[in-house]
Amino acid sequence: MRFLILNGPNLNLLGTREPEIYGSQTFDDVLVELRAAFPGHQLDYAQSNVEGELINHLHARGFEADGIVFNAGGYSHTSVAIGDAVKAVSAPVVEVHISQVFAREDFRHVSFIGAHCVASISGMGVYGYRAALQFLIDSVA
Repeated sequence: MRFLILNGPNLNLLGTREPEIYGSQTFDDVLVELRAAFPGHQLDYAQSNVEGELINHLHARGFEADGIVFNAGGYSHTSVAIGDAVKAVSAPVVEVHISQVFAREDFRHVSFIGAHCVASISGMGVYGYRAALQFLIDSVA
């Protein structure tokens, strides 16, 4: 199976940005672990700090991938356009947040993306990516 892991703004700083919230692993490290944990599956990865580029990735891959694991970062709470793009694609999408968004600022309690996803995972740290992939594998197969 082929999956897209898509990360939004500031996730390129994973490992250095607020490690007390987001941990000390880089996403490159996380990706190595995910590929080792799911050797029979193709895991493609993209990251952008730009809203339109994330939409372009969804449009380009969202009709061919077997599933998408998407951490839209702060855009989850602000972008109707990204929510519309998630809704438009045929691939099932799992929303992932490294931190427990419901224990943070009130504006983080709203997601314009989650309503269009098959599941949302929050507060499991980077393990949330693995849980999202396993969920997709179990539900798509």
